[in-house]
Amino acid sequence: MSVKYLLMLCLLAFSVEADNNIKLFNAKEYGAIANDNTDNTWGDACQWNGSATVLIPEGTYILKSVGFKRPCNGSKTFHIKGILQAPIDPSLLTDQTWIDFRYIDQLRVNGGGTLNGQGTSTRQKCLNNPNCQVLFTTMNFGFITNGHVENFHSIDSKGGHFIVFGCENMTFTNLTLKSPVDNRNTDGIKISHTNGINISNVNIGTGDDCVAMISGTKRVQISNVFCGPGHGISVGSLGNNDAETNVEDIVVKSCNFSGTSNGLRIKTWAAPLNITLNVSNLIYQDISMNEVQNPIVIDQKYCPEHNCDHQENSHVQINNVTYKNIQGSSATDIAVNFNCSRIKPCQDIIVDNIRLWPYGGKGKQLTNYCFKVSGASYGTQIPTSCI
Repeated sequence: MSVKYLLMLCLLAFSVEADNNIKLFNAKEYGAIANDNTDNTWGDACQWNGSATVLIPEGTYILKSVGFKRPCNGSKTFHIKGILQAPIDPSLLTDQTWIDFRYIDQLRVNGGGTLNGQGTSTRQKCLNNPNCQVLFTTMNFGFITNGHVENFHSIDSKGGHFIVFGCENMTFTNLTLKSPVDNRNTDGIKISHTNGINISNVNIGTGDDCVAMISGTKRVQISNVFCGPGHGISVGSLGNNDAETNVEDIVVKSCNFSGTSNGLRIKTWAAPLNITLNVSNLIYQDISMNEVQNPIVIDQKYCPEHNCDHQENSHVQINNVTYKNIQGSSATDIAVNFNCSRIKPCQDIIVDNIRLWPYGGKGKQLTNYCFKVSGASYGTQIPTSCI
């Protein structure tokens, strides 16, 4: 199949209006040279007074950076049936984002198609060029309300797959997000300053966190997510910036981890902080681990570059965290690692029915580690709880 160059999104000479007042705008190639208008189709769909769908039909298209950044009249759908490819040359992308949605109410992105970030080829192109920008996010959601993202694939992202910032009431479901494990900084879904997110039935394999929840993330439900490879499902990092706000009311349930470098992780910097910052009301329940390093970890001495002053303490307060019905195999000797802050000890940490064995089942004896943590343990504890 020949590759078409979708260097601008344009309105075809026709559109189809359905009986239910949903108008279809079919976006296709319009010449091989970009002009100044990259979102004609979206502009017309956005101005349509009612529900409208922008269709990316079957086929393979190369798409430069495009932004959909305006309030619209009625619900809008971005329906991807074909394959969209990012340019390998990063100079053809802008603002560290490939596809950018902002300030839209009732946005839907779906269609069963594929976003191919071509990240591996870009990294090879930039290998010997220190000034080459690699980490472009595949799809950014900024200040979206009542959004629904479902039923398509994102592969080989240059940077993260999805960034969610300043949003409220969004659902992500029936998605596949895949990047090579060696491609660093390729988070699956990274969430901040957002209230009300539901993530379900998503298959994620990346070179970074499958899901990362950082500053200002509240009311998140994560269920039936398969994570692996990757760095697990993380809260943080937090505590290195006075502009950060609390993370609270997170539920992670019925998820599977396989071959990840972490499972359920909370990470905060051991750094000075001039504000009160809390991580609270987290529930991890019905989780399966297979050959996972660090299945359960609270790390309040997070320092990825290993160049920190370890005399400093984390000023982030972690409290009211429950781990219930967690089972499977650990690839490291410590199954549960609660390394909390000396000056802000972890409080109300509950472990209930934890069953973790050495990967392979023989030879190793797992242990748990606790430092400056208080709470309670219930039910079966394998290995023995340190709380």
